[in-house]
Amino acid sequence: MLKQRWNKDALLSFIDSHIINYPTPINLNYLWSFGSAAGICLVIQILTGIFLAMHYCPHVDFAFSSVEHIMTDVRYGWLIRYVHANGASMFFIVVYCHIFRGLYFGSYIYPRGRLWASGVIIFLLMMATAFMGYVLPWGQMSFWGATVITNLFSAIPYVGPSIVEWLWGGFSVGNATLNRFFSLHYLMPFVIVGLVIVHLALLHRVGSSNPLGINTNVETISFYPYFFVKDLFAFFILALVFSFFVFFYPNVLGHSDNYIPANPLSTPAHIVPEWYFLPFYAILRSIPDKLGGVVVAMISAILVLLLLPVINTSKVRSSKFRPIFGVAYWFLVSDFLILGWIGQKPVESPYIEIGMAATVFYFVFLLVLVPVIGLLESAMVQNDERSTNKE
Repeated sequence: MLKQRWNKDALLSFIDSHIINYPTPINLNYLWSFGSAAGICLVIQILTGIFLAMHYCPHVDFAFSSVEHIMTDVRYGWLIRYVHANGASMFFIVVYCHIFRGLYFGSYIYPRGRLWASGVIIFLLMMATAFMGYVLPWGQMSFWGATVITNLFSAIPYVGPSIVEWLWGGFSVGNATLNRFFSLHYLMPFVIVGLVIVHLALLHRVGSSNPLGINTNVETISFYPYFFVKDLFAFFILALVFSFFVFFYPNVLGHSDNYIPANPLSTPAHIVPEWYFLPFYAILRSIPDKLGGVVVAMISAILVLLLLPVINTSKVRSSKFRPIFGVAYWFLVSDFLILGWIGQKPVESPYIEIGMAATVFYFVFLLVLVPVIGLLESAMVQNDERSTNKE
């Protein structure tokens, strides 16, 4: 009787079918909790961002002091600011784990191509939103980071200078730039929410994947209460780690130069973005040509992930059953960590050479090794089947 009453209401029926009684593979582990954790991080960022916007002043003369005002004069402003600043790092940690989990278990393989593509677009918008948010405190690293990154667009033929001038709102990074970044930074999270809804709709359309990588003969149970409790436990672990940084080491993930007011006449000795940009910043620096750096590093390094459903040649999803790809996958993880390490190093030898080698492997893996390993493993399976039939 209770279920019949629920189904009379369209909204409750939707919640019942997509959250409570949503059929979930019984063999899911905690690696599948990163998706819900990312959603929680997004909510935290939106809520804290709204409260920060109430006191923030997007003007070059007052932005830095308004942040200090939030930290010292606003009741619990320090907590809101630290939660928002460290929340960005927690968000990227969860999303990176979510992406690499998808790579390991073949979440990009048919019929999940559209689901994977929507996730990549969300990640790209996250990067843009985080970059604009990094500029808002208007510290030394914020100002010079915005100057360096936006200047790269000038390398695009014909339209590059016009794009840079539009981004700046003038002929240099200034008040118009800060206002535009603040407006877009406030707007983009709500765009991401819309895409997350599309992402979830595509997920529920094809169904959740599982560690075995198969769609049939997998027993399912309702999401609530079984996997709700599992996701809740994962959230408590995230909250514990989150609280550790917020209350004990709130500034360890930031850069000390960003606590110095922006000075256009004083260039920092070493311009370094936030840690979650470092792998892609290392790729950017590894391309000698300015246009190549813009096209390859700032666009292709992320958009190349969109090609995985197209260039994939393997019918087996889970790397548990792909011995060659399983080993190559950990080389990719190591390569990504190396790129992150190189991104914070000065532009000098041997870091330049290491960064170039790591960049080459990154693109070779995603564009060459993924299809080649798929063909090789498929050939191995066919040979095994022939040998078995002969016996």
